[in-house]
Amino acid sequence: MRAMKSLDTRQRFLFDDTHIRGEITTLSTSYQAIQQRQDYPPVVNALLGEFLAAASLLSASLKFDGIVSIQAIGQGAISSIMAECSNNTQLRGIVRGDYQHLGEEQNFASMLGSATLAITIEPEGRERYQGIVPIDKDSLSECLEYYFVQSEQLSTKIKLAADQTTAAGVLIQQMPHSREDQKAADDWQHLSLLLESLKAEEQLELEHEEQLYRLFHEQQVRLFDPEALQFFCSCSKARTAKMLSSLGADEVNRIFKEQGSIEVTCEFCGQHYHFDQSDTTSIFEESEPSVH
Repeated sequence: MRAMKSLDTRQRFLFDDTHIRGEITTLSTSYQAIQQRQDYPPVVNALLGEFLAAASLLSASLKFDGIVSIQAIGQGAISSIMAECSNNTQLRGIVRGDYQHLGEEQNFASMLGSATLAITIEPEGRERYQGIVPIDKDSLSECLEYYFVQSEQLSTKIKLAADQTTAAGVLIQQMPHSREDQKAADDWQHLSLLLESLKAEEQLELEHEEQLYRLFHEQQVRLFDPEALQFFCSCSKARTAKMLSSLGADEVNRIFKEQGSIEVTCEFCGQHYHFDQSDTTSIFEESEPSVH
């Protein structure tokens, strides 16, 4: 289990006299902590930054213990990219694929090829919910906006940005009961157009208050206290042992006989776990039911 102290933040905001809510987030320490554990090209780092910022925004609405994850599965140089954020504002993410050759000319769609985007909500101890949409838009923001319209029937506008040190995001969303109201429709059109004018460099350089003032200084915006975010990996030797037990005793014993020990490295944080003969024996002793 690895954690890192972070000053990264997320804040909720509301537009008074409207039925529109928002979230704004900036990641730096946590984003860099995740990068340091991998060797991604700059263009891949930036895309992962957008996924992490998006996961931060989407998890803000969790009212229970659990995790929101955003994962793209594709047939391009990036075969999988995933970011997740818990209700405790703990982030992690990973990219898989043959991506080392990717250059700055690559874009979202070309890196993933034919792909789908899955948004998964996993409440602790309860059945998970997953929505899947095709990746047929030019950006992650647009794909997520389409997801909210198709799966949640919620008008949503998202702006994401990332460079090599910072990732940022802003989301505004209509509340469900306001969709048929004409004033709400007018408010939504006006505010979404204002958000569209936000530039990536402003997201990456300005404080949250400055961004919101730049965009919405003619509106009454109520900004709530910031929540701290941090990189955190939930791996442990016990969880790794549980994964090994799922392989079955025969397969684990076969690996042990071939290699003399079992070595497992967490893809998310790089933590290394070593299992010797006594470890592997105890895994299956613990899983066997007691006989009385």
